[in-house]
Amino acid sequence: MPVSKSYHIRPLEWENDPEVERYRISTLDYLSVSSYNNYALFFRLVDSEKPNAVNILKAGLERTLAQARHLCGAIEKDPSGGHAFTKRKDSTVQFVVQWLDLEEDAETYPSIDDIEEANFAAVKLGDLNLWSVPPMTYGEKPEAHIDARPVVAAYKANFVRGGLVFVMHHHHYANDVMGWAGLTHQLAENCYAIQNKTPFPHWDTANLDLTRLTKPDPPEEEQIDGPPQPQRHPAQLDGISLLFHLRQSKAAELKRLATPKDGSWISTYDAFSAFIWRTLTRLRAPVFNPDPEKPGALLWGEAVDMRRRMRDPPVPPRMQGNVVSAALSRSAPDGTTHPTVSDIIRDWPLSRLASYIRALTNSVTQEGVDSALTLVSRVRDKTALNTRIDSFPPMSILMTDHRDARVAGRDFGFGRPVAYRHLVDCVTNGVVVVYPPRARARPRLESAGGNGAVGEREGEGAREDEGCEFSIFYERDLAAALVGDAEWRAFFEYRGVDGVDVATTKEVPVYT
Repeated sequence: MPVSKSYHIRPLEWENDPEVERYRISTLDYLSVSSYNNYALFFRLVDSEKPNAVNILKAGLERTLAQARHLCGAIEKDPSGGHAFTKRKDSTVQFVVQWLDLEEDAETYPSIDDIEEANFAAVKLGDLNLWSVPPMTYGEKPEAHIDARPVVAAYKANFVRGGLVFVMHHHHYANDVMGWAGLTHQLAENCYAIQNKTPFPHWDTANLDLTRLTKPDPPEEEQIDGPPQPQRHPAQLDGISLLFHLRQSKAAELKRLATPKDGSWISTYDAFSAFIWRTLTRLRAPVFNPDPEKPGALLWGEAVDMRRRMRDPPVPPRMQGNVVSAALSRSAPDGTTHPTVSDIIRDWPLSRLASYIRALTNSVTQEGVDSALTLVSRVRDKTALNTRIDSFPPMSILMTDHRDARVAGRDFGFGRPVAYRHLVDCVTNGVVVVYPPRARARPRLESAGGNGAVGEREGEGAREDEGCEFSIFYERDLAAALVGDAEWRAFFEYRGVDGVDVATTKEVPVYT
């Protein structure tokens, strides 16, 4: 039976806070996913360092929650209309510390070595409720609906043999991935300063100012009824999350193959995205039988971080909330030539498909976001505007690029995470998560015994040719064909099952 202790963290100097603080949900936040996000940071720690890690994390959270103030409390209806992150003077954030590293539990819970050897897959952890603060595991569930007064954030430190799995929960309306990354960097810097007694990092109060992304509601007579609440598409199949690795050398080769002959520029991201779209379409088409000659028959989309694209005025890089737009094939600029299914699979050269993706990315602008927000502001009930990924038809592709998060290797004072994952036990087919390469330092556990001693068995330094990792949410019945596909395997190395959808199965299949 695991041993745990719960703390209720108050923001630093909470005694001087107002009785109630409200931070309005922005117009753009309403377009986010109505779910919790569930990020895990994996550290290597010797037993003697673990009590200090608890103290540093507690103190770091106190300071960080006093800065990212919207995370302390719940989402409530705002008396002035809409919804707001509502912090009261006595609001706290739950921080749970759990010990899964006791000697008597050595055969029950994985060590940090076990987790790393499984490539930090969620399935290696088993029941995610054990590692998380329920009900804040990932997924579109009633508890996350904003009219249900959902708690905004919670944290859990799980000590395993040789390390720590630090789980960070937040409601998706509170942060997109880069908002979470900014928060995590701030927490790391606060923890480092506490540990080393160095000056604390700056926190820009503009990080909480979402007025740039908020449009006032028009008068009642100008408001309109919005679309119905999105539901799961009836043709969706049960899913599984598969983890793949793309070596740097293979990524460079893909970019070479996908670079247009006319000298126009595409990125490595465009190249591997085009190859992913081509491969998954080729393998899925015989099952779903889309019209092969209809232009634009398949949806391709990506999340685009707007923090770097907003210039008038600019916004701070650690701005909280959802500062993200979407590049979607169905909303491409007029005059865009859309590929047919046949074009995606074989008729277009890879360079043309990569250039198409680059054009979609470039079409996302500050002006386009402003126009979209004006349209959203007119909708009377915005709670139905959330994005539900499984409402899209099968064969859709939705990319979410985490490469700039760069939280692995960040110095928290007590240690550096060697990797991170968005833990899932709810799989929404079509999502592709692009993780940055893992951290460079890789000390190893000397013994699987209860003492959790750490040595330098493999030394330090990046593994040769380590590149990005990809978690591909895919139809479970089609997974074996993807893992075994020769063209795919020429570039992408299979690293195992990342997550299963526990609503449909708890069995973890084995693919070779």
